[in-house]
Amino acid sequence: MVVSIIKIGNSKGLCLSQTILKKYNIKDKVELILEKGQIILKPIPSPRNNWEQKFKNMSKNGDDKLLMNDVFDDENLEEWN
Repeated sequence: MVVSIIKIGNSKGLCLSQTILKKYNIKDKVELILEKGQIILKPIPSPRNNWEQKFKNMSKNGDDKLLMNDVFDDENLEEWN
């Protein structure tokens, strides 16, 4: 695919089509990798992408149980009152 380099202020840049942005889930930033004479643009994934659905699946499968008690037997909660 050939794209044009365009002037943006004192710099230059390239425009990516909406189709490419959607296909590769590119939002505001990309990682720019310089490698062996090539420039690679890599989408930065959202760290919490699909968490809501994954938590629902965990609950449905019973995988959301605590691994340890939330209060220890020897903990004195009186000192916090």
